[in-house]
Amino acid sequence: MQRTNYCGLITDAYLNQQVTVKGWVHRRRDLGGLIFFDLRDREGLLQVVAEPESSCFSDANELKHEYVVEVTGTVRSRPNPNKDLKTGNIEVLASKITILNTAIPTPILVDDESVSEMNRMAHRIIDLRGQKMRNNIMLRTKLSHEIRCFLNDEGFLDIETPFLTRSTPEGARDFLVPSRVHKGEFYALPQSPQLFKQLLMVAGFDKYYQIVRCFRDEDLRADRQPEFTQVDIETSFLSELEIREMAERLIRQAFKKVLDVELPEFPVMTYADAMYYYGSDKPDLRLENFKFIDLTDIFSKIDNDKLKESLYINGQLTGRVVALKIPAEIKISNKEFKEYEEFAKIYGAKNLLSLKFLDITKSGEEAIKTPLKFIYDDKVITDVISKCNAKNDESLIICIDVKAKVVNEAMGALRLKIGHEKGLAQGEWKPLWVIDFPMFEYDDEADRYVACHHPFTSPKDEHIDKLTTNPAECLAKAYDIVLNGWELGGGSIRIYRSDIQSKVFDALKISKEEAQNKFGFLLDNLQYGAPPHGGIAFGLDRIASMMCKAESIRDVIAFPKTTKGQCLLTNAPNEVDDKQLTDLGIARLPQN
Repeated sequence: MQRTNYCGLITDAYLNQQVTVKGWVHRRRDLGGLIFFDLRDREGLLQVVAEPESSCFSDANELKHEYVVEVTGTVRSRPNPNKDLKTGNIEVLASKITILNTAIPTPILVDDESVSEMNRMAHRIIDLRGQKMRNNIMLRTKLSHEIRCFLNDEGFLDIETPFLTRSTPEGARDFLVPSRVHKGEFYALPQSPQLFKQLLMVAGFDKYYQIVRCFRDEDLRADRQPEFTQVDIETSFLSELEIREMAERLIRQAFKKVLDVELPEFPVMTYADAMYYYGSDKPDLRLENFKFIDLTDIFSKIDNDKLKESLYINGQLTGRVVALKIPAEIKISNKEFKEYEEFAKIYGAKNLLSLKFLDITKSGEEAIKTPLKFIYDDKVITDVISKCNAKNDESLIICIDVKAKVVNEAMGALRLKIGHEKGLAQGEWKPLWVIDFPMFEYDDEADRYVACHHPFTSPKDEHIDKLTTNPAECLAKAYDIVLNGWELGGGSIRIYRSDIQSKVFDALKISKEEAQNKFGFLLDNLQYGAPPHGGIAFGLDRIASMMCKAESIRDVIAFPKTTKGQCLLTNAPNEVDDKQLTDLGIARLPQN
């Protein structure tokens, strides 16, 4: 019989009507004279009642967890409504129960929150039956739909690009796929459709998008997977500001349609300010009142040999001193501070110190308490109190290191840890734009500059000359959209002039031969009248996980990998037989 509606969508509108529903037995209760069971499908639960005098009572008596059944009956009001259930006002009095399939006992129970993530991933099919995962996947579907609707309405074309392409190693490692026909040669799975979407702009498709799978063979963590989904967008003839305006409207509409959330204003912050005040290029503005206080200028002038060793290399100031001010009402115990010290060491910080303001109207040891003896100087104390706008009983956690990057990373992470643990976050959603990223960063191991974004990112117009004179100071037309300390997406204006592209390759020490070998199919086609173009790409998994308030993107992916890149459901990756290797011209490594 045809299903009337999903279990979770049977409402008061069906009162006194006969309905047919189908699903899985979620829970069964035998109260002697009556049998109650909850029937579950993707939309939720529905209580079914079988009475002793009914012809279906014996069928109800046979039901067990996860049996697949069809129920026909009459909708009636529940004597004792369940306010926690969207169908809690009604129930179905069964007149016919058909067992469509039986089920053996499941290795994990549906909706059992005590099950470990490893067990959930090994038995993912049962896990997906649970309310949490079901809701997450359905929200993700709605998010994808709303993104498509927005981009279609804006005139963008959904165009697919290849999964099997050539390896262009300039960033993360590629996943390689051996060719059977061309033995010894390999395809690569795309880390992103970057080159193809630029070629689509040259081809005249001025508004492209794709919700696409991307692949990166890199170390994993909570917000990374070897395969992930990207909302990829590229457009011609729009400025950086116009692209950002379009992308912001997309995110606003997605949150409104999916969560009914009106996102607040998107402030714009330079990369330099983000690093200076937050030590991160994706600052969490819910902790806006818990910024870095930079004390480098004060400390660098103190005449103390040990301090100078912590800030200077060969007479050059390379280090940084940063403080986090702890409000007077928040107490940090000695045990907690030691935990913070160990936490900071993860990021390479060796000098995490404390300072407490006792009485800011006094001097010396009556004013402050700290192990930093060189601070017990009236001018230094006055300068620190002024710079921190300090009040009595407030305290500082201070980090000093000869490498500013170490200070930024350690204190940036500590800021998030302390801020959220101590309840300093304000507001639910805090978005922003981060702009003016550096074009390059220096790779000490490679002894050359590498692209911060990718080598096709355009420099700011006023910085083109710096490509050859001072690459370190060259800023890019790059931009990231950040929400609650997570990067939702990033993009840039692309290089479309061959003379500028050549200068960028020179700065990266990529020879003409290497550039032609890696990117020739793009560079050749850029000569055929490439329009000004740029774009942005969003991490669909990240947006969905934020909307679901999930701890990991694994909770919004139907079949994710572990942090070791394994699929516990299918036991992938796995060995293949010798014939498959022979067909591909690959020899099996000898066993040790």
